[in-house]
Amino acid sequence: MMSDVVARTVMERCDILARYSEDTDCLTRRFATVPMRQVNDVVAAWMLAAGMTVHRDHIGNIIGRYEAQEADARTMLFGSHLDTVCAAGKYDGILGVLVPLACVERLHEQGRRLPFAIEILGFADEEGVRYHTAYLGSQAVAGTFDSAALQFTDDDGISMAEAIRLFGGQPDPVLLQTARWQRDGLLGYCEVHIEQGPVLEAQDLPVGVVSSISGQHRYMLHFSGQAGHAGTVPMNMRHDALCAASEYILSVESLARKTAGLVATVGKLQVLPGASNVIPGHVSASLDVRHQDDMVLARACADLREQALKVGLERGIAVDWQLVQQDKTIFCAPHLSSFVARAIEAEGLPVYTLASGAGHDAVVLSDLTDVAMLFVRCKGGISHHADESVRTEDVAVSIRVVERFLDHLCSMGG
Repeated sequence: MMSDVVARTVMERCDILARYSEDTDCLTRRFATVPMRQVNDVVAAWMLAAGMTVHRDHIGNIIGRYEAQEADARTMLFGSHLDTVCAAGKYDGILGVLVPLACVERLHEQGRRLPFAIEILGFADEEGVRYHTAYLGSQAVAGTFDSAALQFTDDDGISMAEAIRLFGGQPDPVLLQTARWQRDGLLGYCEVHIEQGPVLEAQDLPVGVVSSISGQHRYMLHFSGQAGHAGTVPMNMRHDALCAASEYILSVESLARKTAGLVATVGKLQVLPGASNVIPGHVSASLDVRHQDDMVLARACADLREQALKVGLERGIAVDWQLVQQDKTIFCAPHLSSFVARAIEAEGLPVYTLASGAGHDAVVLSDLTDVAMLFVRCKGGISHHADESVRTEDVAVSIRVVERFLDHLCSMGG
């Protein structure tokens, strides 16, 4: 089948993009870095060859547009992110750009235009690795960018504003807070993404329809104690920031284990002074908390804040609790999801609906337009890891599903 050939091309392109990394021994591609610029250039060339007009916006998103049959038609958005976590896999985010691009290439080869335009968005930042705040790219498109983030600095002391400037963008708050589209000019947004979980594999299904995306809160905690000599300060007189942070981290795990559906993760620690013979005086820790029910999520976060302050009080440690990001649970649009479901049925496959525990650019785009998501099975549910893997035949199914999805939109007159 033609889609099998196209799917192999998509897989080869994923391999090509994986070469552009900040690290030589693994894939790491953060916001506004040289590898991001290189990937943008490669993807832009593919978009141009597919008959699209291409530009890079003020924050560094790469945007390809395939025009409609007639001027002033509405636009259907597709896309995902081109940045990665540290030591990443090849498919997270990237597949959501390359699958719709493959569909546009097919349209271009056929000389076919649709009643609506198609835009494919390669977002510059979704993972939030460099500045610890996610969705920078999609926020700039949706007009929800927080200008205070421009003052954030990375681990090298480079502000976000300077990073954007060096990347060739414009760190102008007005520009970054202006939505690219108004709601009435859009049909919606559809994101193809690997599941990042084991459910589809357990069901022996190549694809599934996403019903909702879990709410997520991110925090940075700072535990400030007193550094001292490891050999001279008695144990009962210490104010060890790392011991306080460690006790707290275990309490985070305990609460999450006791609360159905809650996941909570401390994924990053910075310990200062960071010497083997010095009592840690300061610890910074990230905290990521998620749940499908926003009320449960809010209650859990309040409990976790109270526990942090309690640990600090008992150990004589000052605790600073900072909210970095707060996203509510979002629900995919029923009419768009039904088009996805009908496209899957037309492939002779059962329609399986599941919620997403991971965050996606669709969360932010939901502020701008209706959203839908198509999950693609991934081996073992492994993601954010070099072992992340998808089947070529599953990618072929996703391409055919997106093509049928477009046909359904056409039948509705765009």
